[in-house]
Amino acid sequence: MGPVKIAPFETTPLEGISSTVSLCRTSFRSNKTKPISYRLTQLRKLYWALVDNSDAIIEACRLDLGKPEYETYTSELDWCKNDIIFVTKNLAKWMKDEKAQDIPLTMSLLNPIIKKEPLGNILVIGAFNFPVQLSLGPLIGAIAAGCTGVLKPSELSPATAMVLRKIVEESLDPSSYAVVNGAIPETNALLSEKWDKIFYTGGTQVGTIIAKKAAETLTPVTLELGGRNPAIVTKNADPRLAARRLIWGKFMNAGQICISQNYIMVEKEILPALIEQMKLTLKEFYPNGQKNSPDFGRIVNNRHFLRIKKMLDDTKGKILIGGEMDESQNFIEITVVQVNDDQDSMVVQESFGPLMPILVVEDVEEAIRTANKVDSTPLGLYAFGSKAETSKILNSVTSGGASINDTLFHACQPTMPFGGVGNSGQGSYRGKASFDTFTHRRSVTTTPGWMEKLLDVRYPPFNAAKLKKFRSTSGLKPNFDREGREIKGFGYWVSFLGGLGGESAKGALMRWALVALIAVGAKRWTNLNGLPAFLK
Repeated sequence: MGPVKIAPFETTPLEGISSTVSLCRTSFRSNKTKPISYRLTQLRKLYWALVDNSDAIIEACRLDLGKPEYETYTSELDWCKNDIIFVTKNLAKWMKDEKAQDIPLTMSLLNPIIKKEPLGNILVIGAFNFPVQLSLGPLIGAIAAGCTGVLKPSELSPATAMVLRKIVEESLDPSSYAVVNGAIPETNALLSEKWDKIFYTGGTQVGTIIAKKAAETLTPVTLELGGRNPAIVTKNADPRLAARRLIWGKFMNAGQICISQNYIMVEKEILPALIEQMKLTLKEFYPNGQKNSPDFGRIVNNRHFLRIKKMLDDTKGKILIGGEMDESQNFIEITVVQVNDDQDSMVVQESFGPLMPILVVEDVEEAIRTANKVDSTPLGLYAFGSKAETSKILNSVTSGGASINDTLFHACQPTMPFGGVGNSGQGSYRGKASFDTFTHRRSVTTTPGWMEKLLDVRYPPFNAAKLKKFRSTSGLKPNFDREGREIKGFGYWVSFLGGLGGESAKGALMRWALVALIAVGAKRWTNLNGLPAFLK
């Protein structure tokens, strides 16, 4: 990679923000963004802009976060490029009108359909920790849905923000898409505008402010927040695998990941083996130490460095591994601390850094109680143990997503919906979910003129005959009694026998296919061997 010049960070003039938003809104009202050809062209141009600016993105992420080139490719550049390719390949299918389901036969004459329509002009507010992926990811979904919009990158990753502005301005339609750079004043100016959807990634405190502001104009929001995510390691877990995967969940981006484990609950029997494997893993991953490794990033700025340092300073726990810091580099190595209770400074706050507090528990039940007490709706949940144990944990602890016998991995699947629940956020995106989050499902019926005679029951004057006719065509009979028990009538048994006990059409077809295969095989065997001796 040759020398890369990145423009110094510049804030967008406040006086120009309103006109920028107005231009995008006008563009949407012109309907120019609705044809699939327009959407595909914008997405494809964005793809090649990422290719052409790859070196600048790598350098910007290094300047902002000390992010290794490997991580920039895998979690930023290639992630967004693959997302664009996946979306463009599937967009025509997603955009198609859907036939309405479960419509009575008489109402099917109205040609009931569900149209996929763009919400309108949207605002995306990105985050500093994955400054490309968390900014362009939602924007890709908005473009695919046919929306116009403004992107506000995080000012805490200033170099990347300037590269993103360059990419958007040079590749996308300037009347439909724009970047506004800045901090609180610029964000407030954007929030004062009317939007059709706001997509925010960041902390709960700011997310709450945005949700309140959006509520003033009944603007829908998607909030991708964080949480105090628990990891649970039972005595039946593989300590080597758990150690490697837990550390992987913390060294990426120097632990600045909203879905990484915030604390680890470990059954006391396995604690010594887990700690020993963590030491061996760190030695394997960083033979010359994390500080000297090109594969370990830095904390985004001094303010966040001091915030994380204070959590470590205030703990009453015991440092088992790590603890080295260098304020001049905003460096904090992975630090494992055995804490005494769930009120420790390292548990009650989201660290958003390379801290790994360990809380010893007696059993799985105690771990479940503690997880629900610390944060009842975390963004992620990570369970290591037997199948029975991990199933019990999964069923007992609510979370936005979960990885069993691993960390982060559910969020690394670019075609699976990703999002929080409760305090960790609302709404989801990625893959088709990105298209859906910026799309309005519009129900449409078309009533032909020749049906007027059939519809006279809805017009006054009303009488008993009209009411009887209406109820006879619209009423449904319950398939349950007053005690809530299912009534298995004639229709149930016909369906059951016809489907060979299958609960769905697919299940019934598979059973009939199996019966057919058995019949064909039996016939061939009989033809080849004749009747068995006992039937002759």
